[in-house]
Amino acid sequence: MDTNIRQLQTLLKFTYGLVPVVAGADKFLNLLTDWEKYLAPWLKALLPFNGHVFMMIVGVIEIVAGIIVLAKPQIGAWIVAAWLTVIALTLISGGNYFDVAVRDLVMAIGAYTLAKLSVAVSKSVA
Repeated sequence: MDTNIRQLQTLLKFTYGLVPVVAGADKFLNLLTDWEKYLAPWLKALLPFNGHVFMMIVGVIEIVAGIIVLAKPQIGAWIVAAWLTVIALTLISGGNYFDVAVRDLVMAIGAYTLAKLSVAVSKSVA
């Protein structure tokens, strides 16, 4: 397999591994933003607990997803791609933060690309 392809796969692996870990950790700290404001009103109304607790649960999911990307990108990248798509659709359904939704969809495409590259790289190594 071409060295450039492996380098691209490695760059994407660290990007899509570390960004979810950092974002997930920040769900506990709220240093980057107030994450609760991104909750769609309809979703907030369905929750059996407050938005802060929900965002901490989201944070744990994001941290785990990032770790899976770092350990097994051919699996973890699919998880992150799906997760980012769900987040984008939730933002759109809330009627706000369309810019963030578009960014998340673009990131989901990048995670999909990582998944496909990772499968190709793992097949070339085997």
